[in-house]
Amino acid sequence: MEAVQNQIRRAPIVASLLIAAFVAILSQTLLNVALPKMMVSLGVSETTIQWLITGYMLVNGILVPISAYLIEKFTTRHLFIAATGLFTAGTIICAVAPGFEVLLVGRLIQAAGAGILMPLMSIVFLTIFPIEQRGKAMGMMGLAMIFAPAVGPTLSGWVVEHHSWRVLFYIVLPLTLFGLIYGSFAMKNVTRNSSPKLDYLGVVFSTLGFGGLLYGFSDASNPDEGWGSSRVIASMIVGVVFLILFVWRELKAKKPILELRVFKYDMYSLTTIINMIITMAMFSGMILLPIFLQNILGFSPLKSGLLLLPGALLMGVMSPIAGALFDKIGARWLAVFGLAVTVFTTFELSKLTTDTTYGHMLLLYTLRMFGMSFLMMPIQTAGMNQLPQRLNAHGSAMSQTLRNVAGALGTAFLVTVFSNKAASYGKQLILEAKINPQDAANAAKVKEITAVATVHGINFAFLVATWMTVASLVLAFFIRRTKPHVEAVTVKEGHVAESVAK
Repeated sequence: MEAVQNQIRRAPIVASLLIAAFVAILSQTLLNVALPKMMVSLGVSETTIQWLITGYMLVNGILVPISAYLIEKFTTRHLFIAATGLFTAGTIICAVAPGFEVLLVGRLIQAAGAGILMPLMSIVFLTIFPIEQRGKAMGMMGLAMIFAPAVGPTLSGWVVEHHSWRVLFYIVLPLTLFGLIYGSFAMKNVTRNSSPKLDYLGVVFSTLGFGGLLYGFSDASNPDEGWGSSRVIASMIVGVVFLILFVWRELKAKKPILELRVFKYDMYSLTTIINMIITMAMFSGMILLPIFLQNILGFSPLKSGLLLLPGALLMGVMSPIAGALFDKIGARWLAVFGLAVTVFTTFELSKLTTDTTYGHMLLLYTLRMFGMSFLMMPIQTAGMNQLPQRLNAHGSAMSQTLRNVAGALGTAFLVTVFSNKAASYGKQLILEAKINPQDAANAAKVKEITAVATVHGINFAFLVATWMTVASLVLAFFIRRTKPHVEAVTVKEGHVAESVAK
């Protein structure tokens, strides 16, 4: 480890990874605002167009768990070139796609590249930086992971208002080409390779388990489906059954594709749980505020996206600063402070009315992002720091996989909470008003009631997100500084046996 850290030039490696990761995450969120225009352009239904998002998430969710195997099997440089090359090829296919089917193929190829790239970036950062500098390093990584999803809606909103949706891919293409060419020269081999055997049965169980859950959660957030849909229920059952089989298989296998024993390290387990809750709560702002701005206040997609931009810029500035503070004081008080700010701002967002001003929401959302800039990367780094080096790839893959599941679950759960509360409150108001919603003469009154009920549903969802954040705040007080467990290697009866020295 020390030899690797002392001999390599870190800056070119970090730059190539940040460029590639930024483009990958940007592309993941770029289409959200553009979907309605793409639906009309391609002549497909709302359910069909959603596969551009769902399919991307599924392939990502399938590939991330096997990334630990790939990182052990192939060199850092070859894996980086393969992942960035796949993403570039997918972007080209998307840009020139004549129809929806080819466009979907391009998105799935993009997702395959991104699914390898993100865990690889985490492993390289943990390998090339000593533990006392990891906070600052992971803070730089946070630039890509947090800044890109917030910039995406603003950029996408501007593009779809003035240009074809294909321009979104033409914007991404030069960046990913530059990342591929630059990284081909700058990337060095920093990870230790072996010849692991692929657990094919584990791959099948992982694919059906995580894939089923992600698909079920994603479909449940679709207003046309919901939790009661037979397709959602079937997907969830398949996901749970194969996830149980996957856990059983990984605990029995000599060389598991995803090492579940990372959870015997208490700080890793704690920080993973906190990050999953934060991920779920974070989606409340990203999902609910655009609904409020566009459906209630009548703002354009561009102006809705612009609300997210100052918070993104602030997070971009604060991420490296939070990382540097982590190196000095650890994660506990950063997390407590960040979560206290997040709890306050999320609670304030549960008091929206039809008279709430754009400026007030802008201030609250920006302050909320300021709080969140102290959370994800410092908390994740605190957990990863406890793992021995050989488990870094598995810990990163596990953390990324569970965040993907938490993001999908958070989206589905909060959308369901919002829609159910809005529907029930709307019915209650109509009964109290004693009007017939089918009567055309009452159309204006029904529209007014629908708006009030929608705001009530959004507020209730934010209130639920507030309590989720409170749970994270309580858990944050138990975070402590850790050092990697040192593993002693001993020879016994001709075999190499590992024992963990705590």
